[in-house]
Formats: sequence, C-alpha cells, structure tokens
Amino acid sequence: MCSETVITLLSMITYYGSDVKRINHAIKVYQFADIIGQAENVSESDLFIIRLCGILHDIGIHEAEMKYNSNSGKYQEIEGPVIAEKILNENKIKLSTDQMERIKYIIGNHHTYKNINGIDFQIVVEADFLVNIYEDDIRKTEIEKIEKNIFKTQSGKQLLQSMYLGIRS
Repeated sequence: MCSETVITLLSMITYYGSDVKRINHAIKVYQFADIIGQAENVSESDLFIIRLCGILHDIGIHEAEMKYNSNSGKYQEIEGPVIAEKILNENKIKLSTDQMERIKYIIGNHHTYKNINGIDFQIVVEADFLVNIYEDDIRKTEIEKIEKNIFKTQSGKQLLQSMYLGIRS
C-alpha cells in the first residue's frame, strides 16, 4: 500500500471522527475496489485513482446531512468533491490536475450510474454496491437486477455472484 493511500485513509478516519459506521464502509469499499482493480489488471495510475476514490467516495455525507438534513446520494455528490480535494491538498497527495479532476468527477457522480465513463469509475461503483448490498440487506431479486444493469467487470461479477447469489466459478 502506498503512503498516499495510508495518509488518505488516516485523514478519512480523522474526518469522520467517531462515525465508525462510515469509516468501516469506506474501508470496505476501498478494499473491494483495490481487489477488483488488481484482479482486472488496471494500470497503476488507474489503481491509484480507484484507491483514493474508494476511500473518499462518501466523504460528503456529513456535510449533506448538515446542509440538507439528508444523506441522499445526490447531496453527497454535491458536497463530496470539494471535501475530497481539500483532504488531498492538505495532505500534499501528489496528483496532477487531471487526476484531481477525475477523483472529483467520480466522487461527484458515484450515485449517478449513467455517468460511468471509465474502468476506474466502474470499479468504484461495483465496490460500493458489494458493500451496500450487505449493509442495506438487499434482496436476491434486486441483486440480480444490479448485476445485470451495473456490473461490468469479470472480477466484480465473480465477487457479487459468490457473495450474494451462491454461484461459484
């Protein structure tokens, strides 16, 4: 694990404070995103973006709850990119302008599935679903729809099938 990832994890944990539920969610999404990214043999630069987005994807949730009295995905998408950029800049995470814009785009659209426009974004969405399915106790019929409509990577599908649909490859 690169030091930028550890620094970002620690910053996310500090930012969430005693909100252990959100910390655990972010760590699980980060881990699944990392697993899928490595299994799909994405480039190191894509994997770097995937890891940071996995950690910070929901970082706008507290601000959304304060401003809009809601943790709705649309409000997280509004608030998250600014907070993520601040965390990354404060910690001097070495990112090009394009990388920063990509991270902000993914965080700012990760609940809007029609905007998925790259393997990095796809993997973050799949990882988030793998965690949300468990945390939200989603039914098998809905999981099958999610698989059909959302999942594109072989590794993500394999994880989804083995974890939730009882399918072994």
